[in-house]
Amino acid sequence: QVQLVESGGGFVQAGGSLRLSCAASGLTLSRYTPCWFRQAPGKEREFVAAISWSGGSSDYADSVKGRFTISRDNAKNTVYLQMNSLKPEDTAVYYCNARQGAVNYWGKGTLVTVSS
Repeated sequence: QVQLVESGGGFVQAGGSLRLSCAASGLTLSRYTPCWFRQAPGKEREFVAAISWSGGSSDYADSVKGRFTISRDNAKNTVYLQMNSLKPEDTAVYYCNARQGAVNYWGKGTLVTVSS
C-alpha cells in the first residue's frame, strides 16, 4: 500500500521558518517526481514546488521563489520543503504528491498557519 505522510506543519509567526517532510512507503520515491501543493481556506489547491528524480533541478511557484526550497533524500525515501520568511498568505494545508506519468499519489496534508 502506497503512503505519503507529511509532517512538520504548525503555527509560526510571520518571518519564521518551518521544514515539512514527506515520508513515502510502498513506492520508491526516486522513480517519481515529488511535488508539494497547498490549499488555503476557500481556495483551490495550487502547485508550490517540484523536484527532479535526481534532485538536480527544481521548479517553484512564483509566490514562493527565493523563500522555499524543495529537496529529497532518496535513501530515506523522503522529500522536504524548507520554508523561510513565511507570510500570512502561506497559511494552508500542504500536500505531498508523487507522480509518474498518469500515476499520482497524494498525502493527507499538514497544516501550516502563519500569524501576522
